[in-house]
Amino acid sequence: MSLASMTTSAGQTILGSRPIKHLRWYIAGILFLSTIINYIDRQTLSLLAPFLKLEYHWTNSDYANILIGFRVGYSLGQTILGRLVDRIGTRRGLSITVFLYSIVAGATSLARGFYSFATFRAMLGTAESANWPAATKAVSEWFPKRERALATAFFDSGSSIGGAIAPFLVLGVYYRWGWRISFVIPGLLGFLWLLLWRKMYHPPDEHPRISREELQMIRDDAAEEKRASDDKPQPWQTLLRLPQTWGAIVAKALTDPVWFFVADWFPIYLVAKGFSLRNSILAVWVPFIAADLGNFFGGAASSWLIHRGWSLGKARKAVVIFGGFGVLLLIPTIFATSLSSITLLFALSTFSYASFSTIANVFPSDLFFSRSVATVSGLTGTGAGIGTIIAFKLIGYFSDNAHTAAAHSFDRIMVVAGIVPFVGMLLVLLLVRNTPSTQEGLVRQL
Repeated sequence: MSLASMTTSAGQTILGSRPIKHLRWYIAGILFLSTIINYIDRQTLSLLAPFLKLEYHWTNSDYANILIGFRVGYSLGQTILGRLVDRIGTRRGLSITVFLYSIVAGATSLARGFYSFATFRAMLGTAESANWPAATKAVSEWFPKRERALATAFFDSGSSIGGAIAPFLVLGVYYRWGWRISFVIPGLLGFLWLLLWRKMYHPPDEHPRISREELQMIRDDAAEEKRASDDKPQPWQTLLRLPQTWGAIVAKALTDPVWFFVADWFPIYLVAKGFSLRNSILAVWVPFIAADLGNFFGGAASSWLIHRGWSLGKARKAVVIFGGFGVLLLIPTIFATSLSSITLLFALSTFSYASFSTIANVFPSDLFFSRSVATVSGLTGTGAGIGTIIAFKLIGYFSDNAHTAAAHSFDRIMVVAGIVPFVGMLLVLLLVRNTPSTQEGLVRQL
């Protein structure tokens, strides 16, 4: 008998602890904190890049190659660690990887040049890659389908909040103590989070603080969706034959590179446009806050449409269409000359991107059964990583070799960044649908 089921009539567990009402949202909150810390760690380099480029005489192509080191580790790690999380469980998997990336984040302060920075970033990317597959798996275990988009939006919004906090934390430390300490302090946050995670996270059937009502709700939803056969991890070759898998991959591969451009290149972009980074901290901050709002908008809008009677598939795709059109607003930035207009266009674009991204993140749990969710989420992350590696290589090359004034060195990049997610939207509409595989029980019905 599980701990969660051993409740007394007074509503207390055998262990003597009162159940926590709406415990699943506390779990989502812990995943949210993990994502914040994850993003603060990875944002540290991009915020320090304008200073490190001068100190180590890096070109934009050099910087792109360091970022690619992170993306190679992240891309490989998403698929490998996603599969690992499906096998060893969310609690153990995320404990191991957060411990590892916290060590690597702090150890980056020991870097001495291009190759050591690239090595540390590759290690960081590998360890950090488990966050999204593990969090997506936790959402699929703890939340009924009607709440998954909002729960995913909640934890995913940590990326925007982390990106918004990072300039104040990292640059504040940099101007006071230098860049090495700027890597150490964010790295310490992961160890504090681990204490909370180990204390609070267990699967629903094993959690000592879950209420009888909440556990029954989770079980009822799982029973409603459970197929006749056992829920076993699907082989990769089976998953890769399904159009739904490729739809989920495309949703990330053609949108995430745009977000990572904002996250990793925006400070350098602003400097290229002639703005001082010290005087542009709010401009760096605003697109991340806009993305945070977009996360919640995407999740809430989708949930609202479902409550209005829309099918799950139609509700998800409506938000995808909104996001695909909205990201086109990156293109007018090539004509913008004021900091306020650039910031506004980036904010609207990241709001739209984040709405799309929320649905992209929830597709694995919408489409696949629990034992395959982290695997598919890992595959989507690998696709996003490959897309980002290609994008960063091209960004470094074209920004270094643009035969224009520095203020226009990113113009072609901005046009492509606006168009690619729109193409991703069209492919998602084509690939993510009910097929004969749905009737065979290989994927869930939308």
